[in-house]
Amino acid sequence: MGAEGGLTPPGLAAWPGLRITARLGGGHRGAVWAATDGSRRLVVHRSGRTPAALDWELDLTGELRAHGFRVPEVVPTGDGRRRCGAVVVRTWLDGDPPGPGDEATVAAELHRLHALTSGRHQRPGFVGTIELLAGAVRGGDVDLTAMPSDVAECRAAWAVLDGPVAVVHGDPGPGNIRVLDGRPGLLDWDECRVDRTALDLDGGPGAAREVRRAVDAWEVSACWTVEPGYARERLAALRAAP
Repeated sequence: MGAEGGLTPPGLAAWPGLRITARLGGGHRGAVWAATDGSRRLVVHRSGRTPAALDWELDLTGELRAHGFRVPEVVPTGDGRRRCGAVVVRTWLDGDPPGPGDEATVAAELHRLHALTSGRHQRPGFVGTIELLAGAVRGGDVDLTAMPSDVAECRAAWAVLDGPVAVVHGDPGPGNIRVLDGRPGLLDWDECRVDRTALDLDGGPGAAREVRRAVDAWEVSACWTVEPGYARERLAALRAAP
């Protein structure tokens, strides 16, 4: 049992000396705990992704660290593995959520991500808007067959989107960004995939209408089965957009 009374993930013994301190969240696509090894803060994530999809993510974040991105570092097991089954331990990413003056710096870091990963193959088992427009119906968190009455609206929103294709973070909101000494760091890569890069740069209320609609449509399709209440909120936003 963890410090909060919640079950700790199986396989935790693979990291000798690791101790869970609190449950942080999860439930839709995985579960997350705060932990310590006695000298530093750590994060334990039990992923809901397939082994191939999880390894793709770990390969990506390792490459990003090698190129100077601020992303959590994977803490290996006692025998040197990156994960034990679906469980991954990472370092804590220090910093604060971005403020009003950080938009340009965060956007520049996302542009750097996109430039580095242009031409990458799709994450195993995932789809992006390009595949969904080409006839795919399922991949990652998306299952268009579960929402047949709304598929046409989503596809129409994606069809007007163009521009570069690369790895997108997938959820670069303030909750997944930490700024330290002016440098943004990106955490929670669970939803990353290959897609139109504009989907990472919707920019909120000031963004182009087409991009905002495409992002709303993606959130509808990706959350329809795992977060239905939120998906319907985004569908209402999509339908309300002029």
